[in-house]
This record gives sequence, structure tokens and C-alpha cells, in this order.
Amino acid sequence: MAKKDERNLNVTIKNDSDDRDEVVISFSGILRKLKKYFIPWIMAAAIAAVAVMGVSTITTLHSKPPLTALISFTHDGIERGLAPDGRTFDVNSVKNPAVIEDTITELGMDMELLEAIRENITVEGIIPSDAIDRITHYKNVYENAASGNLSAAQAMLDVTYYPTQYKVHFDYNDAELDRDDAVQILNAMLENYRDFFFEKYGYNESLGTAVPAVDYAYYDYAESLDVFSTTLSTLQSYVKQIADKDSTRFRSTVTGYTFDDLYQAIKTVKSIDIDRLSSYITVNNLTKDKAASIAYYQYRIESLTRQKDQLSESLNSIKESIEAYEKDAIIVFGEGADGRDTTFNQASEAYDNLILRKVSVSSELAETKQQINFYVTRKQALEKNPAGSKEKAEKLEADLEILNEKVKQLVELTNQTADEYYENVEFGNAYNILVPAVNSSGATVKSIVKSGLMPVIIVEALLLVIYFAVAMVAAIKEENSKKEAADGGCSCSGDGGDDDDDDDDIVEEIVEAVEKAAEKPANKNKKK
Repeated sequence: MAKKDERNLNVTIKNDSDDRDEVVISFSGILRKLKKYFIPWIMAAAIAAVAVMGVSTITTLHSKPPLTALISFTHDGIERGLAPDGRTFDVNSVKNPAVIEDTITELGMDMELLEAIRENITVEGIIPSDAIDRITHYKNVYENAASGNLSAAQAMLDVTYYPTQYKVHFDYNDAELDRDDAVQILNAMLENYRDFFFEKYGYNESLGTAVPAVDYAYYDYAESLDVFSTTLSTLQSYVKQIADKDSTRFRSTVTGYTFDDLYQAIKTVKSIDIDRLSSYITVNNLTKDKAASIAYYQYRIESLTRQKDQLSESLNSIKESIEAYEKDAIIVFGEGADGRDTTFNQASEAYDNLILRKVSVSSELAETKQQINFYVTRKQALEKNPAGSKEKAEKLEADLEILNEKVKQLVELTNQTADEYYENVEFGNAYNILVPAVNSSGATVKSIVKSGLMPVIIVEALLLVIYFAVAMVAAIKEENSKKEAADGGCSCSGDGGDDDDDDDDIVEEIVEAVEKAAEKPANKNKKK
């Protein structure tokens, strides 16, 4: 009864030209063969996986995969590809030779490694998937713009993305370094770049070049005051700029001053000490060389007069531009009283810039006129009166030395306060090392798994295909052997001995075919 209840699904492929040429496929037979070869397939898959991962392990350990660290920038302008000073930001400054040199010196390594390290460090920007989607849709935007959609045209222009996070790769194998040294070098270099970043975009460089160290003793008395006045003006402008930008009212823990405190101190020295000594020089006609001083005053008067004329012309031009400027108008139809149209003047950045330039030029022009009057007074007093006494000159020199110490102290206080401000406030989070390079067994295992995962998948997929192919071919051959035996009047005992031999022959034939197929690409590679 069991045999009568058994149901088999057979598929018969018949050739119409020859009724005897038939191929019988039994799904129950295929399932039996799948079950029969399941254990060998599992064993072959396990052996193949172990072999492939072994090869991947040897290859990975021999090739030394690059180290990777992750850094980020958060300062203003980085999202537009700008540095803190407003210029184009170059992320490759991470591997600046000065940074690498400091790193090598710090670690006590050979300086000859500098160029090899620099050449094998690459920086890769990380672009989020949503930004990639926005950029890749530019074609559709362009098509909309071509049809007259101006807003779409504007959107088409906004397809540039500037990364804020970067991967730093170090291929230390090409630099002939071991992994331990490479990890130390990369992490130390990224830490040293923090100081480089602060110095380049913070206080030291900008103010250090603006306030040169000038020895006032090489100048005449009046010229020495001009040197001090220029230094204090530059310092005052710098401190005022930071004070206007500082919304936290930062107070230094080192100096105890805020930038407003420093600004008032500089203003006091400039308005009281400089003016007092200037009056003392003018009243007593103190000079080291009277003729040279008169010539210097005359030169300054002529130079400032030319500057005044230039500023006056610029101011008149700006005024004319402001008067002739027409702001963009927006007309709203039917929104006014009694249904009349209403017109609004749109805010214009260009117009606002003209106003700011007018204020700046007017202020500079007024200061230039005051300086001209000041030098004219000095020149007239020196021409009419004899030079001052030696005792008064000695007193002036002592006062100039005191003034010099005050200016030096103000520069130093500004230096310390600004350094602390930029490091802790302005650039406190401007540059960060999110993920440092690591030297651990976990990282090595991760690299091995990453490099061997795809080959394992390919090999296992190939073995799976072979497994199904062997089972199907064996099932087809078994079913057709039974059919041929039945057609020939042969009674089969059903012990399956001959079938097993046939199955083994089929397996051997398929294995040989797979080996031949695998040898062909290898032979081609050898020929290449």
C-alpha cells in the first residue's frame, strides 16, 4: 500500500522526431541525491572556507594593510571648503613636512623617514549618502533649468559638497615601517597637527607678522613715537576685532584679562603716554638731528597729503555710487490699501557694503587730516625754536624706555590671552581626532575577515552550484537507467549497487569538468 500511495512528480522531455529519445526527471530522485551528497558538500564547503581564509590570512599579514584614523573639522566655513582665515582649506596640510618633522623629532626617529612617511599618507573625505544623492540628481535639475525654471538652475549650481570628516590612511608597508612604529607616527602626527592648526589660523601668525620687533633706539625721538604708535594701533585693532567676535566675554586664567580690558589698556597708553611724550618733544624741540627731523616731517606731510587726496576721491566715488544705487524692488499686486499694488525694497548686500566702506573711508580720512596737522605743528616748532637741552633729552630717553616696556608687556599679555582664547574657545572643537589608529589583534582580525569574506562567498556559491548540479545529473541518469531497464524487460532488484557506481562515475566526470574549467583561467594568467 505504501508504494501505491507514494506520489512522484516526473518531468518528461520528449523529442517528437523519436519517441524513444526521452529524458525523465524525478524531483523525488533529485531530493534523494541532495540528501545523499549533503554530508560531502558540507565537508567540502568547510574545507574550502578554511583554505580560503588561510590564504587570506597569509596574504593580509604579508601585505600589511594601511592604518586608518578618522578626523573632523568644525570651524566656521569648513562646510564651504574654507579655512578659519577665509581662504581655501587644504586638508593635506595634515601631512605638512613641518608636522612630520616635529613628529619624527618627538619619537627620536631618523629624519630620513620624513619623505617616505609623507608620500604614503593619503587623506580621503567622507561624503554622506544624502549628499551623494543630492549631487547625483544634478542632471534632472539641469533638465528643469533648461525648460526655464530659474530656481532649478540655481539649485543646479549648489551641488558641491565639502567634507567635514576625513579618513587618514598610512600605507606603512611602502614606507618600510613595522606596525607598532607606524601607529605611533600616525597618532603623534595627528596630535601635532593640532598645534600647527592653532598656530596657522590662531593668534601667533596673524599678530606676530603684524607687530614686528623694532628697536626704537635706531630712530629719532619723534620717529620712535611713531613706531610705538603704529604698534599700539595694530595691537588695538587686533584686540578690538577679537572682542567684537567674542560673545562669551572670555577672561584668561593666565593673565586675568578680557579683551575689553586689554583694549582699554592699549587705548590708555596710546592716548596718554604717546601724547604726553609727543607734547614734551614738541615743546622742548628735542631731536637727535634737527635737519633730519625737519626733512622727515616734511616727507610725512607730503605723504599724508597724497593719502588724504586719495581718500577724498574714494569717498566721493562711494557717495556717488550710493546715491545712484537702486535696490531691487518687489511688487505685490493688490496688497495695498484699496487694492493698490505695494512695492518693497529688497535688502541688498552690495548696498550695505557701500555704506560700510563709506564709514571706514571717512574715519581714515579724518585720522589722516589729524596726522597732517600734527606733523605741521612739529615742523613749525622745530624750525622756529632751538633744539632742547641735553638734560631734557636724557629724561625723554628714560621715558621712552618705560614706554617700550609697557608696549612689550601689552603685546605679551595680548599674546597669552589670545592663545588661550583660540585654543579653548574659538578652536576648542575646530579639529578633533575621532578615531585614532590602533595596533591590536582585533584590528588585524578585522582586516583578515574583510579581505577574505568575498572570496569565501564566491567559493561557497560555486560549491553550492556544483552540489545541485551533481544531484540533478545523478537523479536524471538514475531515472533514465530505470526506464531503459523497464523498456528492455529487465527486472531490477532495487539494491541500488549499480546506481551507486553510476553516481560515482557522474561525480568524477563533473569534478573533472570543474577542474578543467578552473585550469583554463590559470593557464591564461600564466601566459600573460
